[in-house]
Amino acid sequence: MTSRLLWSRLWLAVALALMSTAGVQAASPAPEPSSPGTITREQWELYRQRFVDRSGRIIDDANKGISHSEGQGFGLLLAYLAGDRSAFMQIWTFTRIELLLRDDGLVAWRWDPDAKPHVTDINDASDGDLLIAYALALAGKNWDNPQFTVAAKDLAGAIGKRLVVERDDRNLLMPGAAGFGEPDRPDGPVVNLSYWVYEALPVMAELAPGTDWEKLSTSGRALLAQARFGPAGLPADWVSARSERLEPAKGFPQQFGYDGLRIPLYLLRAGYADRALLAPFAQVWGGESGRVAVVALSDGQPIENLADPGYQMLAATLACVLDRKPIPTALRVFRPTSYYPSTIHLLALSLVAQRHRECL
Repeated sequence: MTSRLLWSRLWLAVALALMSTAGVQAASPAPEPSSPGTITREQWELYRQRFVDRSGRIIDDANKGISHSEGQGFGLLLAYLAGDRSAFMQIWTFTRIELLLRDDGLVAWRWDPDAKPHVTDINDASDGDLLIAYALALAGKNWDNPQFTVAAKDLAGAIGKRLVVERDDRNLLMPGAAGFGEPDRPDGPVVNLSYWVYEALPVMAELAPGTDWEKLSTSGRALLAQARFGPAGLPADWVSARSERLEPAKGFPQQFGYDGLRIPLYLLRAGYADRALLAPFAQVWGGESGRVAVVALSDGQPIENLADPGYQMLAATLACVLDRKPIPTALRVFRPTSYYPSTIHLLALSLVAQRHRECL
């Protein structure tokens, strides 16, 4: 038996032990997907008027007004949660015509209104792919629209075929079809743990059963339990999974940044409220400062404090689920600020409205 295989089996044993200690279920039953109505029409209209243009394009107003597959996926999901079929179709039409351009069935990730052609990077982003497929599947099933379901199945199949890879007894979600694998980087494969949209994975399993989505979910949580860097024990946004011992990927900021902020929200929305797994986030956000921040991995100190209500809602939601602390009154009212924190705010409000009304 090779030393590499021995290390692989040892890693798997350690990961399973960590998951058991942390209360991470290897096959935790996922909650029912959020249903329309968990976002009010008033909340959605405020979001739609600010970030959705007439063509169905979701505008990232803090990023030079570009659009991306992540934003289109979020827009579809939020429109579904608000029960707005017209807006859903509008957003999907733009996504299908402007971004679903690749030969492999994945979605081009970046669209720039000031560039010609508008798609300035044909590579995909797997979180955007997952969000789009997930929202299409929910709408197809609950609105009895076979066209959405067929599109969701096609995209889920492409994700499973092109982006889910097995390495060292674990399934990895590649951030994109190009640029992150072993042939692409000396420290590849490189993953982004915030790309695991956990609530979407059971739905992907129904759409494309040829991929082991449950193993992908289990591997993601095991990786998260292992990827604790620096004094704060937080994950890097970009992580090298080349060896059994994870490391922050080279060439990226060595920080727990804007990407990582959504990891606890994705876990909670999928029903994974494991205190040990969420402990690093709860400790940083619930400490003496109570601040949500971009954090340097080297010393665990804030690089940038994030005062936006959408980011503060992350800490409040985590405290609600783990400790039943009420959501502060000011955060219960949605007022759009910029694209990313406003999206997070609505997704968190949807979670609390659906499953934790005791905090309202």
